[in-house]
Amino acid sequence: MQEKSTTFSIKNWSDDDKPREKLVQKGRTILTDAELIAILIGSGSRNESAVELSKRILASVNNNLNELGKLSVKQLMKFKGIGEAKAVSIVAALEIGRRRRGEDGQKITKISSSRCVFNLLQPKMGELPHEEFWIVYLNNSNKVLFAGQQSKGGITGTLVDVRLVLKQALELGAVGLILAHNHPSGTLKPSEADKQITQKLKLASQALDIKVLDHIIITQKEYFSFADEGLL
Repeated sequence: MQEKSTTFSIKNWSDDDKPREKLVQKGRTILTDAELIAILIGSGSRNESAVELSKRILASVNNNLNELGKLSVKQLMKFKGIGEAKAVSIVAALEIGRRRRGEDGQKITKISSSRCVFNLLQPKMGELPHEEFWIVYLNNSNKVLFAGQQSKGGITGTLVDVRLVLKQALELGAVGLILAHNHPSGTLKPSEADKQITQKLKLASQALDIKVLDHIIITQKEYFSFADEGLL
């Protein structure tokens, strides 16, 4: 009974405030992030519409959907008006979006720029709370033979096994390597450890006629390319 008297369903809003009808009549791209989330949660409270509640949730993460996607069900439930069912709906929808970006990245089979590497790997590592180091192995046409994680937790020369990287390159018949790792802090500046492992892999690869083509630092929205910045 209490739920009925305190919730303010989207159906009771004025026509101009109904995001579901707005989506149907005008298309999904016209809706704001808050309106899309309001559709997921369905209702707010007597004192706060679903859109207003959604705006409040977004404001807590600086209106960043990537940051919103990191919130757990329990964290979302701390907002007044968000129960477990609504929290689960938000988490599930954002996870679908993340997986969709991952599928788009998997379509990339040929690397033609540093942006291609970012698009390939950002869905896999851009939102991780820890660092991962990946290697992209390429043939002589710059087609991706394999892309995989080499180490996890932090990037230092001791954590990246150069012999293992080159062994896999030989097994795949790769002639080019692209190094990549993420910075959960969001900074794009390469550390001394980043520079050292780049040079270590570059020198070791040269002896086998394998070329390190780039090293990409990935964050949620941006990237830094050693090659583009003339650091290789």
